[in-house]
Amino acid sequence: MTNWLIFFVIIQIIHFLGTWKLYQKAGRKPWEAIVPIYNAIVLTKIIQRPWWYVLVLFIPVVNLLMFIVLWVETIRSFGRTSRQEAVLVVISLGFYIYYLNYFLDVKYNAERNLTPRSKLGEFISAIFFAVIIATIIHTYVMQPFTIPTSSLEKSLLVGDFLLVSKMHYGPRTPSTAVSFPMVHDSIPLIKTKSYISKFQYPSFRLPGFEKVKNNDIVCFNWPADTVYQFFDKSGRHIDKPFDKRSNYVKRCIATPGDTLKIYDGVVYINGKKLKLHDRQKLQHYHQVVASKDFDLTLLRDQFGFKEQEVMGQQVGEEYHLTLNMTDELAAQLKNASKILKVERRIETQPDARIFPHDQPWTVDNIGPLWIPKAGVKVALHAGNINLYKRIIEVYENNKLEINGNQIKVNDQVATSYTFKQDYYWMMGDNRHQSEDSRMWGFVPFNHIIGKPVLIWMSIENMMGGGPKSIRTERLFTTVGGDGEPVSHWPYFLALVGLYFGGEYLYSRRKKKNLEKQG
Repeated sequence: MTNWLIFFVIIQIIHFLGTWKLYQKAGRKPWEAIVPIYNAIVLTKIIQRPWWYVLVLFIPVVNLLMFIVLWVETIRSFGRTSRQEAVLVVISLGFYIYYLNYFLDVKYNAERNLTPRSKLGEFISAIFFAVIIATIIHTYVMQPFTIPTSSLEKSLLVGDFLLVSKMHYGPRTPSTAVSFPMVHDSIPLIKTKSYISKFQYPSFRLPGFEKVKNNDIVCFNWPADTVYQFFDKSGRHIDKPFDKRSNYVKRCIATPGDTLKIYDGVVYINGKKLKLHDRQKLQHYHQVVASKDFDLTLLRDQFGFKEQEVMGQQVGEEYHLTLNMTDELAAQLKNASKILKVERRIETQPDARIFPHDQPWTVDNIGPLWIPKAGVKVALHAGNINLYKRIIEVYENNKLEINGNQIKVNDQVATSYTFKQDYYWMMGDNRHQSEDSRMWGFVPFNHIIGKPVLIWMSIENMMGGGPKSIRTERLFTTVGGDGEPVSHWPYFLALVGLYFGGEYLYSRRKKKNLEKQG
């Protein structure tokens, strides 16, 4: 906060030094240019724009766009209306106003025409304010996301386009101050970084109307993200601000204060088996043994497997296959002719990939593991420091030193630690094809983006592997709720038809009235 306050004071000084003479020429007092907030209110009066512009100046990211509006409107209020000067004030980051303030004898025009002087100017103005409104909605209300991987397959599909509500868990203000609007970590087409990481706001979260619960599907920033760009194959790495880390969608398995245990692929929370949502369809690898004369095309035609999903080989007089499927599908396959055995595969060999990377755990057997909770103090020792090392050092910004059995936090010997924020455990429903908390650990609350609420579009084979087509049965279906998803696409089309029909009738009626008056 100290850095932020220093930055705020510097901005006020820059504004005062560059505008005090202009305030005076507009009939105001020079001191009004340095009083925080009040100076912005006075400026809106000078440029004859509404007072709510001031409110927008305090919305991170959006305020950068509003600065451009204020720079252009300021020079126009003093007679500098050419397109070249408008471009100059933008590329100089507003410092062209200093030239007006000290070196030009400009006059304030209180009677200037506020409407754009050309169709192009009107179009640019409309687009600019549309971008501001869209950025506010995108940042604080609702954001679109795409499902690129199969970690929630059967519940959410590759090619589902989601609308994610920021309001459910509380809108999070951006920490990255300078960023291209309405894109994430890279600018489309040119594929270059969309932000400057040096300038960071102190991020906070506005109140939401519900908390993250067990089994909620949640959108969040991948805590361990260091990839230059999602799906980038070059191996480039980069340290990102937490709000620019890659977007992930997983299911919240455990919440702050829970004790998690995974035994043979079954999740237990606080000693009780986690109850599944009725739309939740878990998938695991299954070992399948079929007789030699089993027709493998049945796996595609009767059971819906794609060719690339069938892994196996012939062993003597049998086929030994590994298939990823739900328990329900496994039960159906078990009853198929010439299928000799279907058995869920349980990983029992310790896997060094599994968090915290020093326990004999596997993707199917983890814990017991306590999920950190804000305000709770835990003992620190050599036996558990790997569980909390990243939390202390990265997520909560402390200096951590480990020398044998001695642990120091911020240069002080520490035998305990109190967590500053809540943490969550996220997993995919596609249990053996999901990179999740089992690999990289806890998800901090400040990484939570929002709750997916609607699938507005769904494209089959979006990531390749066959002809693309729209899954009409998934259009405008809710992510939550009970029972089978129901498409609201017909109702949406009806509303669109009513809107355009009403617009057409209104325009016809307006035209007739004008003809009568003429």
